[in-house]
Amino acid sequence: MPEYSDDLIKRVLGSVKTVAIVGVSDKDSRASHFVMKYMQGKGYRMIPVNPQLAGKTLLGEKVYADLNSIPEAVDMVDIFRNSEAAGPLTDEAIAIGATVVW
Repeated sequence: MPEYSDDLIKRVLGSVKTVAIVGVSDKDSRASHFVMKYMQGKGYRMIPVNPQLAGKTLLGEKVYADLNSIPEAVDMVDIFRNSEAAGPLTDEAIAIGATVVW
């Protein structure tokens, strides 16, 4: 796995405001749930994406089935899915105009 400098990570996180978190869980013991809650606490607009939870509310935000269903601009897509899903999700992130995929 490549290593990224702290400066690069700070620049990336400083350049985004709205983050779609794909594969987020409603179980607070899961990393994706913790990451969403933590980033909300740091002021990021977090948009949960999980087809099994679509239409529900998670941490105060409406859950969407997929990236294409989100009705607003997304700066970053944070993927909590297996590696086989990452490629197609990256393509979707590019298609919706996200500038960062994590």
